[in-house]
Amino acid sequence: MGKIAIGINLEFVRHADKPFEWGVEKAAELGYEYVEPMVHWGRELLSEAGYFHSVSMLDDPLRVRRACEKYGVKLSGLSSHCPLCKPEISVEYLKQAIRFAAECGAPVVNTDEGPKPDWTTVEEDHVLMRYTLCEAARVAEPRGILIGIEPHQQYSKTPDGLDRIQALPQSPAVGINFDTGNSYLAGQDPYAWLERVADRLVHLHAKDISIVQSEAERGKVTGTPVGCACGEGVIDWKRVIEICRRAPRDIVFSVECGTVEQAASSIAHLKTLL
Repeated sequence: MGKIAIGINLEFVRHADKPFEWGVEKAAELGYEYVEPMVHWGRELLSEAGYFHSVSMLDDPLRVRRACEKYGVKLSGLSSHCPLCKPEISVEYLKQAIRFAAECGAPVVNTDEGPKPDWTTVEEDHVLMRYTLCEAARVAEPRGILIGIEPHQQYSKTPDGLDRIQALPQSPAVGINFDTGNSYLAGQDPYAWLERVADRLVHLHAKDISIVQSEAERGKVTGTPVGCACGEGVIDWKRVIEICRRAPRDIVFSVECGTVEQAASSIAHLKTLL
């Protein structure tokens, strides 16, 4: 029986124009036990100026660890999304994210197949993704880091498609980071899909979808950056919790919402169910 903890993706402070450390402090203040930072390659102007929460992987990984220790939270994983279909971008990015995760103390790196090149075939894309994931897995396995593949783009928008990607490297390091909101918006049954991947689940993006967004976009998109507050949308969180409690691995629900106010509402709702 898996245990469930509540965390938050630092996207919740994106519109607050604040830096990484501020986001970690705010998450702790709201009562979150875990955080999921976003990492990027190189240097990014807004992050360097302190107006954005993403952390450069050129920084010392201990910056992340020290912030979490200072505010009394733990890391559920790193948001390290990159286009797996484009190995010229993703191979070195993922390998660096895995090494960064190992040093800062994050057990999982989360990604998806990303936008594909406009000239490749389906089969070519899967060869490219296999190459990327095999290279990443070779770095992840000896470090004990897990790679969570998320339903988000053209191939992972269906259960069969996500399964195919996750199986490409044939590695115990590659599992599923299930996204409740993306799976719903793609037109799927998120509960049946979650049941299907529960034994391979390594992380969960707790994303709710508002009724307005559901009516406008369900079946027309493959995902969305963030959702509404958990408990204010269409997702049945009690049902999600029941499924995850039967999973073999302990799982962090990393809330994906867009504002500090939504983060406060989300944890209040999820705590009543847990």
